[in-house]
Amino acid sequence: MFALHAAVFAAWTPHIPAVKEELGLNDGTLGLTLLGAPVGSVVAMLLVGNAVAKWGSRRVVLLMFLGYGLTSPLLGIAWTAWALFVALALWGAFQGALDVAMNSQGIAVENAYGRPILSSFHAWWSFGGFVGVGLGAVAISFGVDLTGQMTAVTVLVALVAWPLSRAMLGDDHAVDEHKLGLPWRDKRVLVLGAIMFAGLLCEGAVGDWAALYLKETVGVSAEAAGWGYAVFAMLMFVGRVMGDRWVLRFGPARVVASLAAVGAVGLGVALVVGQFGVALVGFGLFGLGLACIVPVAFSSAAAQSDAHAAQAIAGVATAGWAGFLLGPPLIGLLAHATSQSLALGILPVLCLGVVLSARALSRR
Repeated sequence: MFALHAAVFAAWTPHIPAVKEELGLNDGTLGLTLLGAPVGSVVAMLLVGNAVAKWGSRRVVLLMFLGYGLTSPLLGIAWTAWALFVALALWGAFQGALDVAMNSQGIAVENAYGRPILSSFHAWWSFGGFVGVGLGAVAISFGVDLTGQMTAVTVLVALVAWPLSRAMLGDDHAVDEHKLGLPWRDKRVLVLGAIMFAGLLCEGAVGDWAALYLKETVGVSAEAAGWGYAVFAMLMFVGRVMGDRWVLRFGPARVVASLAAVGAVGLGVALVVGQFGVALVGFGLFGLGLACIVPVAFSSAAAQSDAHAAQAIAGVATAGWAGFLLGPPLIGLLAHATSQSLALGILPVLCLGVVLSARALSRR
């Protein structure tokens, strides 16, 4: 489920330059259009934590995954910037709600294991992102447009949603602890939310702008531009595969801080140099640097005792998805005002912020 969630999202990212050109958008208007996804996502996350607490994550995962797939073709048939904004808002709502539900299920499985395993689930997210970008690039090379590609995605989701959700735990909810609202009064949740916001803002920005940066600023071909996100996702996958072992041995705070420092330096140097090979190395190190932020933050949120785990996860996920989906439009607006290199320069700075605040990440 983690892999498919990421693949559906990532498969659309290689089409962004074409969508930008077809709709006649500049960096600024593209950024504003991409705001549709965070708007829908945040609204959905304000509600889904309570739904998981009441009905269990398995049911919510099934419904949100189906909605995620069914709304995917809307991205291709949007004929104006406003239509794309609305399509992204609806798509983002299912996307964000699915993220909360599947991480709640992941926490329930991790608790049963009694040791950190959530990074492994998120490794599959990174793998799915790598595969999704590849499929999107292949679709473009064969002349398949975004509508046709996302229609195929809908068919795939319809076929696999029930078999995948059927095998999940069905007793991870807690109706007695159900209450309205997110635990934003909990200072620890606020700090974890800030860490998640920074980490996922960086991840979302790379997902939507790596190809544009390599094509328009570095000057490579459209086919080669897709390698930026592919290398990023591949190194993130490696970091998440190893992440559970590292966290168990060295502790979550030290692992997250060390990797984030590596990622900040790597991408910062790449943006200064501005060459294709160095950029690929920089995006790869940045993927490694972000690898453990999300799973460790989710585990730390679930470990706190002042709220039901699903609500704490929803609170942190809301901040995270806001960052993930606000990242691309923010970079677009900054790039329109300055340059793509300077706009992407805020990502290493945010990574350094994660380094400084990593002490809030507690051991499970």
